Amino acid sequence: MALAVEPSSKSNQMGLNGYVGFDTITQQIEKKLLKRGFQFNVMVVGQSGLGKSTLVNTIFAAHLIDSKARTDVSEPPRQTTEIQNASHIIEENGVHLKLNIVDTPGYGDQVNNENCWEPIIKYIKDQHSAYLRKELTAMRDRYIQDTRIHCCLFFISPTGHALKPIDIAVLKKLSEVVNVVPVIAKSDSLTMEERLSFKQRIKEELAFHNIRMYPYESEEDDEQEQALNESIRDLIPFAIVGSERNVVIDGKAVRGRRNRWGVINVENENHCEFVHLRNFLTRTHLQDLIETTAQIHYEAFRSKQLLALKESSQSAASGPTPASPASPTPKIGY
Repeated sequence: MALAVEPSSKSNQMGLNGYVGFDTITQQIEKKLLKRGFQFNVMVVGQSGLGKSTLVNTIFAAHLIDSKARTDVSEPPRQTTEIQNASHIIEENGVHLKLNIVDTPGYGDQVNNENCWEPIIKYIKDQHSAYLRKELTAMRDRYIQDTRIHCCLFFISPTGHALKPIDIAVLKKLSEVVNVVPVIAKSDSLTMEERLSFKQRIKEELAFHNIRMYPYESEEDDEQEQALNESIRDLIPFAIVGSERNVVIDGKAVRGRRNRWGVINVENENHCEFVHLRNFLTRTHLQDLIETTAQIHYEAFRSKQLLALKESSQSAASGPTPASPASPTPKIGY
């Protein structure tokens, strides 16, 4: 008769006398993930003409979205900030990525830009609400479609001076609900000295207004991850140039911009920081952006909503007081 062994509170690492095979679990996980594919949702925020569509197309090496800027003088200007989605499935070496790009045409383009950011914030929060409703459904899907925004690229106009008041206000709002990555658009319009001083001024303003940009500090990161994140924070905001056109340099076709003084090679680190941004978004932090969205931004929303539901249930159970009628059950959402 076998004796039951009580589990020990301490786990002792033990050597094996032979090969068992559980080290293949990573391969098993990889096979399932590759079969299902990956989802990445990115939002671009900035005024028209800053190259938002061009940068996204440059990062993913494909023409995924068209420019929403006005090109015809007879075209009426947008009166409000719009939300437009473009979804694509792109494949690289057997890995399928479901890419959802959320554009915000009309942002910051009105004469009066008061509250022009509200449709953007509402959209981000609505995706959290939709995900939570699906989670709480009795017969929920095995894999819930994730439309939560994993990364928001915020485009800063290359003025060379300082952040605009609208930039500060919007960055404060966005940083509370999404991973924000600021970029200086069309940085080739600045000299190297202007670019460095502009980046430093932006960093000082972000620190002064206590605006946290992604990547965040975490105690779970090892030394290598901490060093990588620190190098990224030193680069933020990324000074970038985007281009979908090929130009020839020394007989080699590269993506760049040609002007009367020469060629800007977008993949040359001496010309701009596009390569650093691309590597950051796709090669080193793609999965972390997805996890941070779920573990920090969505979890904060989820906790807030479930606490509100609990308080509402307790209030309803105790019954209304004579002085005040029972408050209605809150809906899931901000």
